[in-house]
Amino acid sequence: MSGTSRMTAWQRREQLIAVGRSLFAAKGFEAVSVEEIAATAKVSKPIVYEHFGGKEGLYAVVVDREMQTLTESVMETLSRPAQGSRQIVENAAMAFLTYIEEHTDGFQVLVRDRPTTDPSGSFNSLLGDVSIRVEDLLVTAFKRHKIPAKGVPYYAQMLVGMMVFTGQYWATHRKLSKEQLAAYIVNLAWNGLSQLEPKPELRYVGDKGDRKAAKADAHDSKTDARDSETDDATDPSSTSADSNVTPTASDAD
Repeated sequence: MSGTSRMTAWQRREQLIAVGRSLFAAKGFEAVSVEEIAATAKVSKPIVYEHFGGKEGLYAVVVDREMQTLTESVMETLSRPAQGSRQIVENAAMAFLTYIEEHTDGFQVLVRDRPTTDPSGSFNSLLGDVSIRVEDLLVTAFKRHKIPAKGVPYYAQMLVGMMVFTGQYWATHRKLSKEQLAAYIVNLAWNGLSQLEPKPELRYVGDKGDRKAAKADAHDSKTDARDSETDDATDPSSTSADSNVTPTASDAD
């Protein structure tokens, strides 16, 4: 094919990796064929086999590179010394969203279908490592606030899952800046964590649900009444101004 000899072996390999990443991101592993990879790169099929042994080899290289990039970014952020709890949440959110912003195709490859022969578990394996690191951070925070640590592994999964699924949605619905989205993530994660109950219980489910629900509703009614009285005494102009404030990732702890 015309022009194929102008690339060095390294350049050709990089071109095929870029083509494979784009196709796997758009269609998933199973829907992409060697023929399509070769046609998109404007080379013959033997060239693909020569460099990677087939689409499985190409896919493995793409995943390995993306995993390395994401791992270095997120784990480096979580490992920085002398960070406050909120700073950790903010930095982690920004690092993850920055990766998605700069490596959108790579992220789509990681979260899409993968071959059943993939031994590493790829993205799931990374999430497991991140969750373990988050557990370590949460144990310290829970001890400081005298909250039992038995729920830490579950809270870690919740935080990581919230960030991942939000990132997946944002990758294809880019209507917010990464800073704005990071602020939303931090707003929910931080304000939720800062108000954790040491012994959380369901209000409306279970044998004692009715009695607890009645007490909770009575408490909520009193709280709403106090809030209403406070609102009535508030200057309307200052209330209007406050309502337009949007949480940002740089808010103080």
